[in-house]
Amino acid sequence: MMHSSRATRREVLRVAAWAAAAGAIPLARAQQAWPARNVMMIVPFPPGGGTDAFARPLAAQFNKQTGKQLVIDNRGGAGGTVGASIASHAAPDGYNLFMGAVHHTIAPSIYPRLDYDLQRDLIPITLVASVPQVVVVNPQRIPAKNFSELVKLLKANPGKFNYGSAGNGTSHHLAGELFKMQTGTFITHIPYRGAGPALQDLVAGNCDLMFDGLGGSAPHIKGGRIRALMMAGRQRNAAFPDVPCAREVGLPDYNVTSWYGIWAPRGTSAEVQTRVADEVRKAMATPELKDIWEQNGADFPNLTQPQFASFIDGEIKRWAVVAKAANVRLD
Repeated sequence: MMHSSRATRREVLRVAAWAAAAGAIPLARAQQAWPARNVMMIVPFPPGGGTDAFARPLAAQFNKQTGKQLVIDNRGGAGGTVGASIASHAAPDGYNLFMGAVHHTIAPSIYPRLDYDLQRDLIPITLVASVPQVVVVNPQRIPAKNFSELVKLLKANPGKFNYGSAGNGTSHHLAGELFKMQTGTFITHIPYRGAGPALQDLVAGNCDLMFDGLGGSAPHIKGGRIRALMMAGRQRNAAFPDVPCAREVGLPDYNVTSWYGIWAPRGTSAEVQTRVADEVRKAMATPELKDIWEQNGADFPNLTQPQFASFIDGEIKRWAVVAKAANVRLD
């Protein structure tokens, strides 16, 4: 009887343990559900630039899909490296994301004292948009109607005209330096605290031209406030079929793309990384975002995480060559 009593107690304890574990499963799942609250996404440039052109529509769609807010936190400064630094030190709890850009693969070559390492401290999740850069001018300050007229004007007036950029070391800056090398022209560089402020000054007539990502410039080109003279790359863009590409105007190696992607702080769980990527793909399948991307002349490359990581590595190496050739180095 004593042996039977012990066996019964063991069975009771086993059943109780099983019941407790079973009861805990829904709680554990609830605790692990993502997103359980609003998510913060650092955009390392002021409002109004190319990054915002894609971050904000994506955030609005994320809100519809999840019922939670993807809050955009604009943190401009130092060519996007201030925001990248903040993101790299954020808690890896799944509620801190970072939308960086091509600029962040340029920064390692020109900023010798960054307090973060893009490939060590941030996890690449997905490439969100890829758009060609476009040479745009204020038509009141630069009367050129086409690319050849622009080059002729610049060569006849070295140093007279200026170009605005999103800041020292950004793709806008390096694109301008690459343009100068390939056309044999000299234009004065004016760095701003983001593409948005630079574009505002271009539209207002306080700046002559820009080498801008098409996402930011597109509405102003369509509105006639600025004039597009050349699209970077080897083919015309479907959103602006009348604008010649670099290959057509005699610059076959002028292939500059503005792209935007999402990272998370190192240590963010694999489950959250997968969920973020899934939500982005779901958003990009909607007619609303497809239309916005098309209007901005953008593609959604839909890379896997390993493909995105490999792409970043290639961009870091490519821009290091350009930065060295242009002798761009910043403290």
